Amino acid sequence: MNRPITVRLPNDLQEILQSISKKEHVPVSDVVRESIRRYISIYQFRQLRRKTLPFAEAQGLLVDEDVSREMK
Repeated sequence: MNRPITVRLPNDLQEILQSISKKEHVPVSDVVRESIRRYISIYQFRQLRRKTLPFAEAQGLLVDEDVSREMK
């Protein structure tokens, strides 16, 4: 079920949003919805990373290459 919300945007951001909507041929609400989904995904990833980072560091996994090497 979709519930409406109200968001106040500065004029410049609103103009960019409308421009993207036109170029992509999708409603502004779809652009906003997808943007929020992506923001939430990134936020959740960062939270998980922050929680797991101490465990990874304790195992000597400091950079992506360390993780790749361990997965082989």
